[in-house]
Amino acid sequence: MQSENYERYSIWGHAILQQADILQPGRYAASGTITRNNRLIEASGVLGLFDTEEEAEVAGLGWARAWIDSHG
Repeated sequence: MQSENYERYSIWGHAILQQADILQPGRYAASGTITRNNRLIEASGVLGLFDTEEEAEVAGLGWARAWIDSHG
């Protein structure tokens, strides 16, 4: 999980390991969360599947920034 402060919010990018078959490498589902003053503002659903944990986390952060920009 990666987090950062953006505008007046704390944003989080999450990577959830998805392993459908033990013989295949796992992929990561991305999601994002936005909080402010320790209160949940918004959370995404699954944003997509990515090959690496970092790619998924970055996608979650990107979603959170875009949400804040469009609701500010």
